[in-house]
Amino acid sequence: MPAPYAVEQPTRSDIDALAGAAVLEFGTDWCGYCRAAQPLIAQAFTEHPQVRHLKVEDGPGRPLGRSFGVKLWPTLVFLRDGREVARLVRPGDRAAISEALSRTAAA
Repeated sequence: MPAPYAVEQPTRSDIDALAGAAVLEFGTDWCGYCRAAQPLIAQAFTEHPQVRHLKVEDGPGRPLGRSFGVKLWPTLVFLRDGREVARLVRPGDRAAISEALSRTAAA
């Protein structure tokens, strides 16, 4: 796995105040679905290096994931200036991730 999910979470107000394109990736390092999606996510991000990528550990009692209604991992929330513009849950192909990144970067 390229980079671990961050245990320390930003606050929702920090996320809402982000400028530009960003992706919040919710999951855990031990999640099989998260591990399987990592190569697809990494490939898609090579085409969009200008988009900020924040990997956040999720689970019970984790307020940021609850504020976004995350129920399954990995969940990718695509943001433009702190507002959600797209969402992918358990992405299965690089093309869907790339398309959402393109829409986020262009929004």
